[in-house]
Parts: sequence; C-alpha cells; structure tokens
Amino acid sequence: MIAVGITAGSVSISLSDISRIIAGKSDDVVSYNIIYNIRLPRVIAAVLLGGALALSGYLLQTFFHNPIAGPFVLGISSGAKLTVALTMIFLLSHGRNIGSAGMIISAFVGAMLAMSFVLIVSFRMKSMSILIVCGIMTGYICSAVTDLTVTFADDSNIVNLHNWSMGSLSGITMQDIKVIAAITFICLVSVIFIHKPIGAYRLGEAYAQNMGVNIKLLRIMLIILSSLLAATVTAFAGPISFVGIAVPHLVKGMTGTTSPPVMIPGCFLTGALITLFCDCIARTIFAPTEVSISSVTAVLLVPVVISMLLGKHGNERD
Repeated sequence: MIAVGITAGSVSISLSDISRIIAGKSDDVVSYNIIYNIRLPRVIAAVLLGGALALSGYLLQTFFHNPIAGPFVLGISSGAKLTVALTMIFLLSHGRNIGSAGMIISAFVGAMLAMSFVLIVSFRMKSMSILIVCGIMTGYICSAVTDLTVTFADDSNIVNLHNWSMGSLSGITMQDIKVIAAITFICLVSVIFIHKPIGAYRLGEAYAQNMGVNIKLLRIMLIILSSLLAATVTAFAGPISFVGIAVPHLVKGMTGTTSPPVMIPGCFLTGALITLFCDCIARTIFAPTEVSISSVTAVLLVPVVISMLLGKHGNERD
C-alpha cells in the first residue's frame, strides 16, 4: 500500500522512476518535488495518523467498556476541530501563522473539553446509549460552529480551511511529519508499557484492583493518551470518521483475541493500512478532484460497525 500510495495520483510516475528518484539518480525535478514534497509526506502521515486514530479508538473502547466508543462518535475529534479552527482564524486574522505546536495544543484543549463533557455525562448517566447520543450531539454542535465560522470567514487562507475541516491529508509537509511521528511514538510506547494494566482493566475494575492496578492513574493515562492521539490526527488531517470504531473490531475478528499485546500493534498497523488505502481512493477516484477521506472511510467502515452491532444483538437474543 505504501508503494501504491507513492505511485497513485493525477501525475503518473512509474515505480522504476520512483526508484531512481529515491536513489538520487534522476534529474526530473518535477517528479522529485511530487514524490518528496507531496506524496511521500502524505503516505507517511496516513500511516502514522491512521495508526494513532485506531489506537485512540481502542483506548476509548477500553475506558468506557463500549464497543462503539471512538473519538469521532464521542465528539472528541469535533471538539479538537473547533478549537483548532478558532485558533487558526484568530491568528490569521491578525496576520500570524499557527505552527505545529500551536495546532497540537489547541486540538488537545478541544479534545479534553469534549472528553470532559462526555465524562460528566458518563458519571451522571449509567446508560451507554445515552452517552453515545450525547457524544454525537456534541460532535454535531462543534461541527456546526466550525462550519459557520469557516463559511463566513473573509480571508482566503481561512476559507481554505474548509477542506481540512472535512478531513484531508493534503498539504502535510515533512516538518509536520516530524511532529506527528514524535507524538505518535511517545503515545504508542506509553500504551505498550501499560498493556498489562489495560488487560486487567478489560476484565473488570474489581479484578484489576485485586491485581494491584491503580485504577485512577490508569484512567487518567487512558484519557490523556486517547485524547492526545485524536488531537494529533485532527490537528493535521481534520476529523477522520469511523477508523477508531471499526478497526479494533476488525483486529479482534481477524486475530480471535482481545489480548492487549495483540490488539495494540494490530490496531495500529490495521488503522495505518486502512487509512492509507482510503486516502489513495480519496485522491484518485475523481482525480484531479479530491474527495474528503472521511467520506471514503464512512462508506467502507460503516458496514463493519453495523454488522458488528447486528452480530452483538443477535448473540444477546440467542
């Protein structure tokens, strides 16, 4: 899929030409710029952000003990999108550009605010269905405010935020990749280090406490890590739907286990693969016009979520 992602596009470049460009044996400046400045950063971003989004979904499903919990459904991605859009609009209107650090911080603040609202609801309402509905409503409100803000913006740079607000990997640079890779690596390593407490927590809080797990600390880490992963994705690519929900179920179905040592790398790799595949479709199916990646992920992954829910409902009836 990485090879497909590098070769696919409105400009046809063969694998042999790409090999010569990577080896430094080609004098084609145009193809070199297309590969190194457009396609390669986009492919790497799809791998890292797709894996981060799937891992965030797995952590949220673990935290809430809910199979359809995810950063998009719970409104976390939409909250991050709102704060990033408002911050960018405010700075651009004053003639300033927002850097990668500013995008990450503003997205994390928005993600934590949305997560806090979801947590308040979860503490007051024991029904998970109400929790999911509240998360969806929060996402709609944040998306509506973002769309209104972007629509009525005057600056041409602000108007260009529309594509980002719909979900897109275009425009990501190698400098952005460095930031994305650093945050994703830190979060992934942190999740790997707490895989044993996660495994105990999935078997129930009473069991985890008996095994010596600090429940409060584990919950804080799950909240921070899942929010930071979702915020990173939203800051650079906008909201990408259903990857965080569907991928953990796909991995569980393929491996036949819910063990964290299998699910953590499995979710990351499968999320990377699916996001890269969907991005290739998004930028080639109507080339040179590009559709939002969220549209593609919704079409491909919503059936997975529906079949999972139907299968669970059938098992409950049996």
